[in-house]
Amino acid sequence: MPRILIADDNSNVRRALRALLEEDADWIVCGEAIDGGDAVVRAHNMKPDLIILDFQMPVMNGLQAAREIAKENPETPVLLCSAHLSTALLGEARRAGIRGAVSKSTSTEIIDGVRTLLRRECFFPQVS
Repeated sequence: MPRILIADDNSNVRRALRALLEEDADWIVCGEAIDGGDAVVRAHNMKPDLIILDFQMPVMNGLQAAREIAKENPETPVLLCSAHLSTALLGEARRAGIRGAVSKSTSTEIIDGVRTLLRRECFFPQVS
């Protein structure tokens, strides 16, 4: 059963993501991180199967956290979750080793992204 770590500085967003992900009985949310630094520590301690990182977080943003996580666990897929996706951000995400990106506002896209990354495929939307 895949274990998922959620990292977002907004407790309401973490709660909503947890509720959304736990609708799938095959997934377990193994933890929540409140900022990028916390995400790095929890990824090290929990060894999740997938990590959802918010882009804009204190201590270190999602790109910085993804780079740090990849140093120890390069095989762990990371899904970047952002309110504002752009071509530039998606390029930075790919260079940071992130395997997918989704908009926070689209729950269907979040679920599709998680499913795709758990299949070890990439998930990047088209942005204008």
